[in-house]
Amino acid sequence: MKVYLVRHTAVGCPPGMCYGQTDVPLKETFEEEAAVVKKNLSGILPDIVYSSPLSRCRRLAAFCGYANPVLDDRLKEIHFGDWETQRWDDMDMSAWEKDWVDTPAPNGESFMMMYDRVADFFDTLKREKNYQSVIIFTHGGVISCARVYFEQADIRRTFELMPAYGEVVAFEY
Repeated sequence: MKVYLVRHTAVGCPPGMCYGQTDVPLKETFEEEAAVVKKNLSGILPDIVYSSPLSRCRRLAAFCGYANPVLDDRLKEIHFGDWETQRWDDMDMSAWEKDWVDTPAPNGESFMMMYDRVADFFDTLKREKNYQSVIIFTHGGVISCARVYFEQADIRRTFELMPAYGEVVAFEY
């Protein structure tokens, strides 16, 4: 099975804002960025298309010709809880910075909690589905988790593994 993960295009929220699972708008450059993504996916004939339920992913999926993807909550970005919509510079992140893998944001989730739900999605896909090709519209954190899952990358390198907005990353299993 070939799995293509697509990160949504650039977001239109204020610089320095923590947004996680908040449903933020996309930048005014959306159509230009999305056209590049659509071109990069043009030769792929997926058996099924999945998407995070957040509008920044669904909008890109629709632009690329997939108006009705299967929505799955496990494909959402990390939940930053009380930090969502706050400026990074205004938050006390000292405990989280010491162990961001296992320490959740207040009323949110840790990176390991996100990894576990993303791994569960891929385990289910592998176990229950017999697809040749799958496209998934999702988020940078989810794609970083996929790199840990498929490539056995060190989970502490997650921020180095973050794809660019609109990037397509492929894996095979």
